[in-house]
Amino acid sequence: MKVNIYYGGRGMVDDPTIFVLKKVQNVLDELNVRYERFNLYELKNKITTLSQTVTDADAVILATTVEWLGMGGYMQMFLDACWLYADKTAINNVYMFPVVLSKTYGEREVSLTLVNSWEMLGGRAAPGISAYVDDTTEFEFNKSYVELIEKQAENIYRIVSKKRMSLPSSSQTIKQNVMKDIVRLTPQESEQLSKYASDDAFVKTQKKDIESLASIYKELLSDEENGGDSYYLDIFKNHFDDTVKYRGSYVIAVSDKNKSITLDVDYGKLDVDFGENAEADVIARMNKDVFDGITEGKITFHRAFMTGDMIAKGNFRSLRMLDELFTFSR
Repeated sequence: MKVNIYYGGRGMVDDPTIFVLKKVQNVLDELNVRYERFNLYELKNKITTLSQTVTDADAVILATTVEWLGMGGYMQMFLDACWLYADKTAINNVYMFPVVLSKTYGEREVSLTLVNSWEMLGGRAAPGISAYVDDTTEFEFNKSYVELIEKQAENIYRIVSKKRMSLPSSSQTIKQNVMKDIVRLTPQESEQLSKYASDDAFVKTQKKDIESLASIYKELLSDEENGGDSYYLDIFKNHFDDTVKYRGSYVIAVSDKNKSITLDVDYGKLDVDFGENAEADVIARMNKDVFDGITEGKITFHRAFMTGDMIAKGNFRSLRMLDELFTFSR
């Protein structure tokens, strides 16, 4: 027989749940029952993978302390992980014994919540231990309380060894109805997914990827709102000064948008399109932020070149003429 103990408290010295678990463990030792204890507050970064351990045991003890309202967050996280990743078919044969001690109010409500949760997971719930403790020291030295705890611990052995049956409950029915539309994973898939979910590096990478994709879609949406590809051509057409009599050819490359705009100026006439021209008088390269700064009139082509925000090669006089050919509002 194997029993797994999951302690969802915070590990405080005066936590009465810790005292109760020690007494339970002593009884299990006397009965030669193998057990393993998991302190969730010490394993908070691995709680999702702990959901895979419940099916390794014949019974589990879910222990938590009510310090102000409801069960602790670690126990809730553990139950959530069991719902998402545990093999619920295997949980059908696992007994659960709740151990809930309260220093305020609500031990019975939390104990009932644990029972309902376990039955919705498909497991078998059994009578546990719940009590209100005002003074931890007084509770520990009360022989009557200790005897009750030890007798209840003995019941764990009896119930599990005899495979005691229980009558069906509505929680199990709800679980069956709720699970109908949920994608069922194999135990191997659940284990792999839970390991990914508990891997901080993997989660951080996923978040960065999501943020990157969101940024890309935001930029695409912004481009579409501005007119899409036509925006890059129209911005030059709408700000071209046809009174400037000059002939020259340019390539304006927006590096992070992978767009190259060709500009052919011929004494008051402008031909603008996407493409490449290795023979252009000036080939300039910049990112979208610099491009927007120029077209919004915040900076000139010449200034961008002098500050290094724009890289250009070719005829220097033709480069200076860009600011005369295109009069962006300043």
